[in-house]
Amino acid sequence: MQALYAQLLVGLINGSFYALLSLGLAVIFGMLNIINFAHGALYMMGAFVAYFLLSLGGINYWWALLIAPIVVGVFGMILERTMLQWLTGLDHLYGLLLTFGIALIVQGVFQNYFGSSGLPYAIPDQLKGGMNLGFMFLPIYRGWVVVFSLVVCIATWFLIEKTRLGANLRAATENPTLVRAFGINVPRMITLTYGLGVGLAALAGVLSAPINQVRPLMGADLIIVVFAVVVIGGMGSIMGSILTGFALGVIEGLTKYFYPEASNTVVFVLMVLVLLVKPTGLTGRAA
Repeated sequence: MQALYAQLLVGLINGSFYALLSLGLAVIFGMLNIINFAHGALYMMGAFVAYFLLSLGGINYWWALLIAPIVVGVFGMILERTMLQWLTGLDHLYGLLLTFGIALIVQGVFQNYFGSSGLPYAIPDQLKGGMNLGFMFLPIYRGWVVVFSLVVCIATWFLIEKTRLGANLRAATENPTLVRAFGINVPRMITLTYGLGVGLAALAGVLSAPINQVRPLMGADLIIVVFAVVVIGGMGSIMGSILTGFALGVIEGLTKYFYPEASNTVVFVLMVLVLLVKPTGLTGRAA
């Protein structure tokens, strides 16, 4: 049973990263209609920004949680203003190809300077150690990752779905001409939304750094699975991405315990089954 609980914990940790990354993808696709294949590279950049802040500036993990998403978000906004804005109205394939090219460039630059091996990033002193729950030993940092990811996901959902800012943003994606008539700067809103989406990816990178180390290809290892999570939850569905991310992490953990050989493919098998039954995803709506 201890092995089962350990795999469930690993599944929840992975689910936290799946949820945060797929949430950022869902925000970008749902609001901007861009399939952002550079998401994994920006997740990796978030981890590297945290590493640079600590190793070069002595800025600790807690400040990195705030600074890294802002830095990567600004980088994402520059990408949106200089490249992605010209894809408005074009087929999704153009956005996918452009962001895939950006991902290859970013990963190539970091790999050229840092190689493929991982760089260590220490767990903050406040989150070291663990708790004995009786049925298992829970590392404090891993519990923190799960709780913090869940809070960020719910806060993002509330911002998009339940606030006036989110309503304006959804309206801007549906009818930008009408929204401009009310004096709202639509291009600025779109740029800030892309920054929010990639900032969530960078935040996941900072959370991942103490667990998975900082590697140039850490995003490439996750991005395909995260896209599968978004497809299963429903492209552009905020709550669907959150729920599916955590659920698939747990399912993956259970599969590692009961049938380890299928653990790397169970997500894609589920994606195929969902698409056969409901092509729009579990919570997606038909166009």
